[in-house]
Amino acid sequence: MTASLDSDAATEALAGPQPLGAFDLPAGMLLVPTRTPEEDSVRRDLLAGRLPSSWPASLEGHRLAHQGDLVAAAAAFAGDDPTDRYNRWVLDADTATADEVRAGLPAHLHPLVDVVAWSVGASDDLPVDDPELPDEVRALVVATCASELMSTGRDVEARGLLQQAATLVTATNPVLAAVLLGNAAGLGLDHDADLSAARADLESALVDLTDTDLRTMRAELLNQLGSLAHEEAARAGLPQSDAMARYYDALGLVTEESAPFLWASIQLNLATAHLATPMTTASDQLRLGVATQSLRACRRIFTPQDNPAQWSTATLNLANALVYTPSTHQADNLVEAVELYEEILESGVRDPRSVAYARVLANQGNALAHLGAPDAARAKLAEARFIFEANLDHDGALAVREVLDAISRSEVDDPDQAAFEADLARQVAQMSQVPGAEDIGRTSGMGVRVEPATPSATPPPDAQRRAKVTILRTGSTPADEETS
Repeated sequence: MTASLDSDAATEALAGPQPLGAFDLPAGMLLVPTRTPEEDSVRRDLLAGRLPSSWPASLEGHRLAHQGDLVAAAAAFAGDDPTDRYNRWVLDADTATADEVRAGLPAHLHPLVDVVAWSVGASDDLPVDDPELPDEVRALVVATCASELMSTGRDVEARGLLQQAATLVTATNPVLAAVLLGNAAGLGLDHDADLSAARADLESALVDLTDTDLRTMRAELLNQLGSLAHEEAARAGLPQSDAMARYYDALGLVTEESAPFLWASIQLNLATAHLATPMTTASDQLRLGVATQSLRACRRIFTPQDNPAQWSTATLNLANALVYTPSTHQADNLVEAVELYEEILESGVRDPRSVAYARVLANQGNALAHLGAPDAARAKLAEARFIFEANLDHDGALAVREVLDAISRSEVDDPDQAAFEADLARQVAQMSQVPGAEDIGRTSGMGVRVEPATPSATPPPDAQRRAKVTILRTGSTPADEETS
């Protein structure tokens, strides 16, 4: 509670129903009454970020809400008291109006109705911050204002509000504070703020959430820390082992069913980390197989309609990995790679006039050349060269011409297939190192850029939609393209 509340008001507020905030909507915004010792025990568990092992019958709706059965949860809040009426409304805004819900609640909870109404789209009016509010309610109000700032691109200001909100509840609700601090740190990573401070905040938030059931949030923090380790290792020319460890730990917390978007984003990050690590021994080729599996997995979630950037990145990197991965079924892999490149070209995700599109064409031409289809390869490579030249990407155009020369030499001067493959591989390796006009920003390894999860202020929307992974540019190993 804030110091400005008198002792009687503070005691009354603490004794009444309270929001928990740290859990995702809608469960995290339900009011938990504390009328009995059993209810009070549940609230303490939830406040600590843990789901109780047993729930009293009076809190059946909360149990169902945390399990995701929102229809049954709404039905369980059958009473006509203000708390049940509010909880039904949180789960289904059609059951009442915000004014009706607000009228039955204590005054210090009125702003909470505004928080929920704005979060679910039932109102465009932001809640009003008031120093007289209890700390938890005020933190949620401030965090909601941060969400509005993020929606208008004012992320730096939003980060400051999230840090302020975290400070408000550090003593009274450390789990909520950790969620807010983690989101603020994510914004810091997105905007190249003090990376050391952002890392410290991410680590701190992760420690505070260690023994909680907030598995998705913990996975997001690990994904962000992995992304940061990924970039730093690439800059220093070090192995990606630290980043991979973070990604594997994150995958141990979420599944394809529990948090599909985040799970797929981590799979994509893990694949790029494997592909970014130079192969120095024969056993390292196994990493290409691991990367291929991860890329296939994330393509089950990412679609060109809903996630064009992530889908395009995963599809391109999978195609490239198939071209380079040693296999007894290399011809089949090359055929699949050609088809994957074609998926990207036909999807409309990439501008047909862009360097990004030209690179897909160049990679497809390379695969066709390896398949022994020189005429088809020439057509793709010629189109790629034209686009490179139109974009004044002279290095890209030169690299394509050298690949075309390698194909010609194989037909006239050097019919030996092994020599042709070696010559072509050299040219393709050179082409894959050519930076594109749009290839700017922080990169890692073979040019992989992994942006940390875009955080949402608490109360968070679907946490599965927050992670963002972007591949920016090519390098000398199989993953070689940026999102457009």
